[in-house]
Amino acid sequence: MTSSTEIISGTRTKRAEIKEEYKKFIGRKILFIFSSLILIFIIAGISTTLGSYPITVTEVYSIIWRGLFHNPETTKEIVVWNLRLPRVILGILAGIGLAIAGSMTQGILRNPLASPFTLGIASGAGFGAALAILLSKGIVGGEYLIIGNAFIFSLIPTFIIVGLTRFRRATPETMILAGIAMMYIFSAATTLLMYFSEADAMKAAYFWMVGDLGRASWDALLPISIVLAGCFFPLMWKAWDVNAMGAGDETAKSLGVNVERDRILIMIISSFLTASIICFTGTIGFICLVAPHMSRMVIGGDNRFLIPASGLVGGALLLGCDTIARRIIAPVILPVGVVTSSLGGPLFLYLIMRRRREYW
Repeated sequence: MTSSTEIISGTRTKRAEIKEEYKKFIGRKILFIFSSLILIFIIAGISTTLGSYPITVTEVYSIIWRGLFHNPETTKEIVVWNLRLPRVILGILAGIGLAIAGSMTQGILRNPLASPFTLGIASGAGFGAALAILLSKGIVGGEYLIIGNAFIFSLIPTFIIVGLTRFRRATPETMILAGIAMMYIFSAATTLLMYFSEADAMKAAYFWMVGDLGRASWDALLPISIVLAGCFFPLMWKAWDVNAMGAGDETAKSLGVNVERDRILIMIISSFLTASIICFTGTIGFICLVAPHMSRMVIGGDNRFLIPASGLVGGALLLGCDTIARRIIAPVILPVGVVTSSLGGPLFLYLIMRRRREYW
């Protein structure tokens, strides 16, 4: 007959094993995050060397280090700091922001296909930009005509979806369907504008809608950085609530989560983050869909780790795609949106087909 001492000893041993297993599980998540960060630094170094002016990777890192303390003086320093580095940093920040927004959108709607783009945000931004480019009309004038129009119109689908949620008690499924409806409405309106426009203006509008990092500048990096930092911390603060919502609305409510309020808040923050990025870069697709799935497959669905992991994977993906876009038919630089869509679709199918277990 088993004594009470043996039972207690066995329980303690089991607890120790569980704790050890949990530490390994957390360690794997942290290792994945740091590995993604290192990958970004490697790709950034390689990407900064590319161009008509030859610069080695070691020279790039040396120039960046010296530039932190002195103004660029030599030709190589000017090329790195004024021409190449803003594009690289914009690619990293844009990838991080889009991936985080996609991860949180999937979390609150409990749908693997949910993203800010399937909710009509990108289509709204495309219509606003097309309106500014083709008709020179917009809510904001001057040099910020295209950026301002894209930003304001990208928020319209969000407010409509939030209104449905607020006044009609819309379910997550209804919110996704409403977003798809907004996507088709704005896409149709954009197509109609382009149909009656001149060839040169239509080409400019289409180039913006595909998405590109060619408009990168230090002036554009400051607002994106501020918005990214301002959105990241509130989303991390709500990570536990999103984890609870993943088990279902009723379960989350029983744990004290205000599901409706948090869903609206996270939707607004994610949409604002996406809109702030694509008004500078254009509509770059698939990053907000692929990066969260890749991270979820490796480290699971705990949003405390999934949010930063998705962001870093998204930054590495977008920067890698931009590097390919600059070299695939050099010296011609392809829009990065073409590469993300071309690689994102097959990569997404590959990730789904090779999975050995359910990760959602």
